[in-house]
Amino acid sequence: MAEKLVDAHKFNLWKNRLESNGLDIHRIDELYSRRNGNGEVLFSLLYTDATTPEGNKIPPICFLKGEVVCVLICFINTLTKEKFLILVRQRRICDGSLTYEHPAGMLDSESDAAEVAAREVWEETGIAVQKEQLVQLNSEPFYPSTGTSDEAMYLYYCELELAHDEIQSYHNKSQGLLSDHEYIETFVVPFEEGHKLITNVNGVLLNFMYLKAVGDWELLKKI
Repeated sequence: MAEKLVDAHKFNLWKNRLESNGLDIHRIDELYSRRNGNGEVLFSLLYTDATTPEGNKIPPICFLKGEVVCVLICFINTLTKEKFLILVRQRRICDGSLTYEHPAGMLDSESDAAEVAAREVWEETGIAVQKEQLVQLNSEPFYPSTGTSDEAMYLYYCELELAHDEIQSYHNKSQGLLSDHEYIETFVVPFEEGHKLITNVNGVLLNFMYLKAVGDWELLKKI
């Protein structure tokens, strides 16, 4: 049975956040929703009639997506200490081009962001990591598109020291869930070069936050 929008975790999370920040919600219209194979809401396009605490109408369109995770996996060559990124390459609806991104995914109704992050790394790259290996970079979610979406992002990183051949073994592998229209190829690349390939804002931010967190000032200056 298809999940009703009003019963969806991500809908109620968003609605409760609006109300906790003082918005008076008069009406929410569901214009379109996409659900997964279990009938759960993946995302929705909503029209919202709401008034701010200042008495103003808020722009009404919201693309409901919920909480998401994004993970930077950094390979470190055990001998040279050179850093590599493993990115996922796929075509995206933004412009139809091949994009290079860090592994990422939606939480849907789950509450353990680190567990979801570890699972997404496995599904999109074939790398098995435990959630305890992931370092969270932001305790409160970041909102990539505050004017049009509720998308709330948590950023993580994980460093893995591997031999050269092990690092290269993860390059150019086919990954993704075909049922979710995911046609993914992995792409292993030196960190500096990989940074130049990334065009999504959260990916660029994640690179900078990671380098700052680990104190890699030399690489930070290069990018």
